[in-house]
Amino acid sequence: MSTDQDLLADGRLTDGLLAHPYAVYDRLRDTAPVHRVTGPDGSPAWLVTRYDDVREALANPLLSLDKRHALPGGYKGFALPPALDANLLNMDPPDHTRIRRLVGRAFTTRRVEQLRAPIRRTADHLLDVLGTSGGPHGSTDLIAAYAAPLPITVICDLLGVPHEHRRDFRAWTDVLVAPDPARPQAAKEAVVAMLGFFTQLLADKRKEPADDLLSDLIAVRDEGGREGSDRLSEDELMSLAFLILFAGYENTVQLIGTAVLALLQHPDQLAALRADPSRLPAAVEEFVRYDGPALLAIRRFPLEDVTIGDVTVPAGETVLLSLAAANRDPRRFPDADRFDLGRDATGHLALGHGIHYCLGAPLARLETEIALAALLERLPDLKLDGDPGDLRWRPSLRARGLLALPVTY
Repeated sequence: MSTDQDLLADGRLTDGLLAHPYAVYDRLRDTAPVHRVTGPDGSPAWLVTRYDDVREALANPLLSLDKRHALPGGYKGFALPPALDANLLNMDPPDHTRIRRLVGRAFTTRRVEQLRAPIRRTADHLLDVLGTSGGPHGSTDLIAAYAAPLPITVICDLLGVPHEHRRDFRAWTDVLVAPDPARPQAAKEAVVAMLGFFTQLLADKRKEPADDLLSDLIAVRDEGGREGSDRLSEDELMSLAFLILFAGYENTVQLIGTAVLALLQHPDQLAALRADPSRLPAAVEEFVRYDGPALLAIRRFPLEDVTIGDVTVPAGETVLLSLAAANRDPRRFPDADRFDLGRDATGHLALGHGIHYCLGAPLARLETEIALAALLERLPDLKLDGDPGDLRWRPSLRARGLLALPVTY
């Protein structure tokens, strides 16, 4: 087995971060806070790990998300067709500003709060199913039975995705986030399937609009203002639908799973939360700080030579900002590797910072809060089933999460 020193020496992201992310980050912050690494696809990148550097870089307008500013041969992330690639994760202002303004109204804290009752009904239904299948006592994989179906139901209801397609979309997402080296064509097949799915879904919504976000976005596209001002192109419409569904599902699944794991591994914190559930909204901030779903922010490309820390990164090279490393930086969060629901976790970077701050953050927070509230109320004897060392993490730098979370209740 490689040591942390070995992992730093060879510079490959996937070798160290998947198995021992926080140990590697601790070492990097102290010895090489802006470090030359090899990206997941074998191409070069710069990895930034200190809180102050990451926070400043997240808000730096000289670090572009637009892949057109990348040098040939650098790490660029997902390779998607244009109809799925024209999304907020690849855009700078003014296009980013225009599209975010069009969709942002659906994800305000006030609008999201209106989803509280429907989300709780979904959580209760899923727990009802557990009770039906297992009786008063049972065992299950909490990811498959609860953490995954809850957010996919919520985001699909919000967008207006028919029930019969939800399982397919979850399978496609899993393939994209954690590609199987033994099936190199699977990711391409998933992209083709998703493109066909969204093409048909938009056509169906145009024929029969409904009271859902996707129908509203189609109306903006078809009936909106002047092209380039308050209107979406067809590729932007489809890409936005893809991003909302993909990100709205994937990140929340992982956050619910790691939050439950953290509580089960820290029974004193679990007991304190059970004793005072009103602490849940603040607790969510510590969950995302301590072990959030995103190890890295979306890659960036300097528009000109940029100094980060004491390193000058040439224009066009790839910069990877480690949100997870920043959130465990003891310079910002004392005793940062300790899970503590009593700490002030505000200021964490798990959901980003600056103009690219996570659009769906209010929804992710609310879903996690409700998911945990329902578990605390209805499964008082929830415990890990087996040795924590046997838990398996998905082999992905895009979304840190458990493949399964076996529990008894």
